[in-house]
Amino acid sequence: MTGREEPPAQDEDDEPHARPQRESAPGSAYRTGWVSVLAVLVGLCAGGAAWVLYSLIGLVTNFVFYQRLGFDLPTLAHQSLGLWILIVPSLGGLVVGLMIKYGTSRVRGHGIPEAMEAVLANRSRIAPRVAILKPLSAAVAIGTGGPFGAEGPIIQTGGALGSVIGQLIDTTAAERKVLLACGAGAGMAAVFGTPIAGIILAIELLLFEFRSRSFIPLVIATTLATEVRYHLLGRGPIFQMQPAHYDVISGLPFYLLLGLLCGLVAVALTDGLYRVEDFFESLSLDEMWWPALGGLVLGVCGYLMPRVLGVGYDTITEILNGHFALGLLAALFLLKSIAFLVSLGSGTSGGLLAPTFMVGASLGGAFALTVNAVVPGAHLDPGAYALVGMAAVFASAARATFTLFVFAFEITRDFNSILPLMLVCVIADAVSIKLMKQTILTRKLARRGLTVPQEFEVDALQQVTVGEMMDREPPTVPASMKLSDLADRLADQDPELSRHEGLPVLDAAGRLVGIITHGDVLRQLEQGAGRDMDVLSAGTLDPVVAYPDELVHDAVLKMLHHDVGRLPVVERKDPGHLIGYLGRSATLEARLRRLQEEREREPGWLPLFRRREHG
Repeated sequence: MTGREEPPAQDEDDEPHARPQRESAPGSAYRTGWVSVLAVLVGLCAGGAAWVLYSLIGLVTNFVFYQRLGFDLPTLAHQSLGLWILIVPSLGGLVVGLMIKYGTSRVRGHGIPEAMEAVLANRSRIAPRVAILKPLSAAVAIGTGGPFGAEGPIIQTGGALGSVIGQLIDTTAAERKVLLACGAGAGMAAVFGTPIAGIILAIELLLFEFRSRSFIPLVIATTLATEVRYHLLGRGPIFQMQPAHYDVISGLPFYLLLGLLCGLVAVALTDGLYRVEDFFESLSLDEMWWPALGGLVLGVCGYLMPRVLGVGYDTITEILNGHFALGLLAALFLLKSIAFLVSLGSGTSGGLLAPTFMVGASLGGAFALTVNAVVPGAHLDPGAYALVGMAAVFASAARATFTLFVFAFEITRDFNSILPLMLVCVIADAVSIKLMKQTILTRKLARRGLTVPQEFEVDALQQVTVGEMMDREPPTVPASMKLSDLADRLADQDPELSRHEGLPVLDAAGRLVGIITHGDVLRQLEQGAGRDMDVLSAGTLDPVVAYPDELVHDAVLKMLHHDVGRLPVVERKDPGHLIGYLGRSATLEARLRRLQEEREREPGWLPLFRRREHG
């Protein structure tokens, strides 16, 4: 990306790396309870912010397209601007461009990558002005015809609110991340009325963890945000869908083919979006004018088909209910794709979910109607395939597959949709994984040098104990040994004493009393220590120890907390009894075990299927 984007705040401004006190550790019950209390505020604020953004979008849309005051979201299918529609999106883009130039460039885009960047590169800090300018810019962009939904801006706004609350008081970066994710998940829940999908979205795209310290506050925030939505916007689902017919067995070939198509479309949308971004960044034109230029293309698309303008929730609902013919669905698929790729690629403000939902739903509905026309007796339900296509395109583009399983179920409340949803989404996801390394959300971050975790697994260090990985017969030195004697043996590369960087020090009774490292020996010699100094005086008394029954992960945390690279291992009931030694190499060996489990193929029972070794 170009240097025009605001760089993330530097670490120099962050809090010094002070060692946390045991009682304030982020995973403690007390801190989890405190963050959960803050999550109540975050959830209420995110729910209120969703209502405010809905109202702002409705206000701008009604004023611009119908010259009236109102806060509902009107359909733009029957707007009467005539030729004025060609320039209205461009004027809205110009206003957004001014916000970008004189406000903050963080209002650009659809919001989720910006929230991810705050987590990965800025210790979950988002500037307060983002919480104000993002919904304002989105209201202007969408209200003047931008082909976006409110969900992306609300996710970023909710995340910004959570981050700001976390910055008002003393919190750790991990706790701010939880609050940011609470705001983002609550934002999605408040837009669509899908609290479970909001939880999973936050876990898949922002938290990169599944732990009680984050799950409990996240559930609280999304629950309250959804309840706020129910009170302010109503309890009904955002997409009212009639019961559809799903038949996985008879429709299996068609679902498989649709999954392949959805994956290919997701890849095409991702590549197209970043090609458009590259085009605008190659222009010598000031970035303030980019959204206005993209608005001209949007105006042409809107003139040809007004349904591609605005949030389009009403159009998506009609597609899901099978109200459109094949030709109209094909036109929607093409023009909506062009409209949202050019608009979003120009750097304006808006959400990604709604346009990809419309593209995917159009694809699924058109696919079903095409099959019905060419395959006698197919009788595919266009609404069912539209729902599945809607979920699969975004799921594979963003690799938020589990989120879309749950999301589609929550908006339909139809359990029969789950099986085809899962099948088509994972097929589309497999296609996108094969054809592109980054997702539509993470490619922007990858261009900025950030690596986004996309797979989740238990840390290998949390699955093995110290007793499994320790050296059970470590070299030791007596407390009475002279420093000079030890230095001489190390200089002669004594094979026993050179095995480890640290050497446990034992008293005359064989009890652990300290530890001395090679570095301690060198420092003492450089400082002119006398030849009569013993190793105990040169080393560390009462060293930090590990226990054989504790996890290697916990032992590594001890190393980091105390800035040491090795731990003597002692009996928990007898801390003076040395039974082993744990160094850095042992932690690497634990990870090597996991690698071997994944890569070493073991012989199977059936010789026919055994892999033949060559050479």
